[in-house]
Amino acid sequence: MFAVLHYRNFAVLYNGNSLNMHSFLKNITIRSILPAGRILLFAGLPFLLSAQVADPRETIQKFAATLQIIDYFYVDTVNQPDLVESAIIEMLKELDPHSVYISTEDVRKAEEPLVGNFEGIGVQFQIFKDTILVIAPVPGGPSDKLGILAGDKIVRINGEDATGKEVTNEYVQSRLRGEKGTRVDVSIYRKGKSELLEFTIIRDQIPVNSLDAAFMATRDIGYIKLNRFSKTTMDEFHAAIDTLRGQGMNKLILDLRYNSGGYLETAHELADEFLGKGKMIVYTEGLKSPKTDFIATEKGTFEKGQLVVLINEGSASASEIVAGAIQDWDRGIILGRRSFGKGLVQKPFRLPDESVIRLTTAKYFTPTGRCIQKPYEDGLEEYQKDFQRRIQNGELTHADSIHFPDSLKFYTPAHRIVYGGGGIMPDVFIPFDSTVYSDYYIELRRNNLFNNFTLQYMDDHRKELQRTYKTIQNFNLSFSKEEQFLKMFTDYAEKEGVKYDQKGLEDSEDQIFYVLKALIARNLFDYSAYFEVISAIDDDFTEAVKIINDGTMFKKLSINY
Repeated sequence: MFAVLHYRNFAVLYNGNSLNMHSFLKNITIRSILPAGRILLFAGLPFLLSAQVADPRETIQKFAATLQIIDYFYVDTVNQPDLVESAIIEMLKELDPHSVYISTEDVRKAEEPLVGNFEGIGVQFQIFKDTILVIAPVPGGPSDKLGILAGDKIVRINGEDATGKEVTNEYVQSRLRGEKGTRVDVSIYRKGKSELLEFTIIRDQIPVNSLDAAFMATRDIGYIKLNRFSKTTMDEFHAAIDTLRGQGMNKLILDLRYNSGGYLETAHELADEFLGKGKMIVYTEGLKSPKTDFIATEKGTFEKGQLVVLINEGSASASEIVAGAIQDWDRGIILGRRSFGKGLVQKPFRLPDESVIRLTTAKYFTPTGRCIQKPYEDGLEEYQKDFQRRIQNGELTHADSIHFPDSLKFYTPAHRIVYGGGGIMPDVFIPFDSTVYSDYYIELRRNNLFNNFTLQYMDDHRKELQRTYKTIQNFNLSFSKEEQFLKMFTDYAEKEGVKYDQKGLEDSEDQIFYVLKALIARNLFDYSAYFEVISAIDDDFTEAVKIINDGTMFKKLSINY
């Protein structure tokens, strides 16, 4: 006796205890379902069809049959959506290190940094002694407009206590984030007030900045640090350039260290700011993606003026596009350490359940034709060990430990040699100096004592500091390394379980002081203030300023500025 079982959109013939596989396969022919080149949804799993698939019965239909067999005959209950997700994840791992699956729950979190906003109450916070401490309200955000201040402590949310060990970052975000226009009631403890302050906050869109810092390094050298390439990056960059120009900037340090990338289009737009009309910035090409050129337009705002770009092993993707274009056109000097080496382009494909596959569709190439993607043929595990190998090979401390074959050698218009095959090699190598990090310093960092001490210090001295230091410039000049201040910190650390180490303090004294000073500046002013203070002990920054002031290297390398 035959019965017809309907599985999603497919009818399967069932004969007693076995499936009629011939009939099953016959009933799900691809041509009758979807035209070639479109995305096929089968049992919640998309497949991109192409002419490259010679026999779909051995691919899509084989997978469908496996799902069907498991569904009807497996000994235990199976969560089929989870099974399919696991299959997608493992399948993508076989392609390259950067093709990934993002679940429905994680899509929004993954997109927020690139979209440039989220919805919430608009505060920077930290968990301090099991309490939500406001580091700073986001300027112009709903909390800022209501008068919530840095140093305030949120102790109740919607009438419920919000203190204790269960208070984590996830706890806070789940209660304070929410859709624009919704309300949340918070009770705030403010030092000097005898009663809690009650606020009703209407959530709104909160910007996520891609620009960490912008300030004048000297009277004519500006500094801009970007942490990603998002939809808002160019607006932020233009605002920073305008402000710095108003302060006398005509030379620039662009800091792309630890910038892991973002939108290709934004990288194109940023590089366009430095290069003349008609110059190639980058091109992409893949087996099924025709060659696409990204060319500079006439709208560049900094096509003249000495330019240094800072990169390191954490600079990837879009950062490498910008650094590669500037290096290939002899437009500026690249300074730091070899970049990450990600030369693969991902395109998002949204699935019916709103999850996303970010699939590598092309490689990108710098103007001289360099593909700077590092090798990944040995699999994901070996690919992820690249940084460890760099350390073992001494690459972070010795430039001569890096070797490129002649086959990866390219020449710029000024006849400089540049290399492909694994990241952007800087024109000026700056070694990582580990000697300033004593065991004592590392132990202080490991126990989060820099941050915790700063929060306590600001809680005790905020009003005094605000009266004394009206600007970041005044703070940076006047807040000096006093023995009493450092002793206060080391005493605090000892109470928290880190034994005082005189030798360790001497070896790392500048590092310890400037990290504390920078954290206080961030809490007192803004995030940019942190980098303005810490630049005093930043070897890359110091060398960049020196190179610009000297000017010899620009002339020697025939840099076009």
